Amino acid sequence: MNGKYKTLDLIYMAIGAALIAVCSWVTIPLVVPFTLQTFAVFTVVELLGGKKGCLSILVYILLGAVGLPVFSGFKGGIGALIGTTGGYIIGFIFIALIYQLCEQLFGRKLYVRIISMVAGLFVCYAFGTAWFMIVYTRNTGAIDMGTAFGWCVIPFIIPDLVKLGLAMLVSTRLSVALQLNPAS
Repeated sequence: MNGKYKTLDLIYMAIGAALIAVCSWVTIPLVVPFTLQTFAVFTVVELLGGKKGCLSILVYILLGAVGLPVFSGFKGGIGALIGTTGGYIIGFIFIALIYQLCEQLFGRKLYVRIISMVAGLFVCYAFGTAWFMIVYTRNTGAIDMGTAFGWCVIPFIIPDLVKLGLAMLVSTRLSVALQLNPAS
């Protein structure tokens, strides 16, 4: 397609951004809120592929950056992005980028897609936790790595892997029903 997207691609990317927003509103408030955002990110990337999925995530982030309440807790604006959890939101981009890279290098085999999503998730965790530690230290005081992982990563690993599995099942069925070809 040489950088040009069909109208239907743009519609799917917009729907993907909307799905991420809606799933971010399903929240259990903790230090880092437990949401369905990662489920939506995994689903969007799996349905649309790495490139279009990444663009969908960028649209979601830009909508939030301009102030629309698309983030967890119906938050929006730059303040939400530069806050303690903003690194995880920005980290969603890494999930799509790693997926896209693996897609290009190794194809769309199921195990490649799963491994790339898990790798992307762990890069998202690393980026988000580093961001969290910087912002938390600046606003509240120093925090050690073990505490940050205990608050921000450990409680989310199993739920995020379950969300990944569910996203793979849902997206497999949806891609057939919608006749999507994410690699295009």
